[in-house]
Amino acid sequence: MIELGRHERGVLLPVRAQPGARQNGIQGEHAGALKVSVTQAPEKGKANRAIVAVLAKQLMLRKSQIELVSGGTSSQKRFLIAGATVDELQSRITACVP
Repeated sequence: MIELGRHERGVLLPVRAQPGARQNGIQGEHAGALKVSVTQAPEKGKANRAIVAVLAKQLMLRKSQIELVSGGTSSQKRFLIAGATVDELQSRITACVP
């Protein structure tokens, strides 16, 4: 189960990043985090921007709602999903996780 956290502005989403993958997409759950693979290399924030794009597309969010709050250079990241509730985000994740 993905360990979503409450935040005054929305929901904290833990993400396990897999840069340099064959394709972009949400791969499922890994150690309490949402596993997201992107084709971009982890250099100059390219992979982080690609992860935001994948999250926005797959979870039907606006890119402006998604903000990286920790783990900029780590594979363990936390994103703030602004204006969302835990239940709403959980159902969106459930709908797109393989």
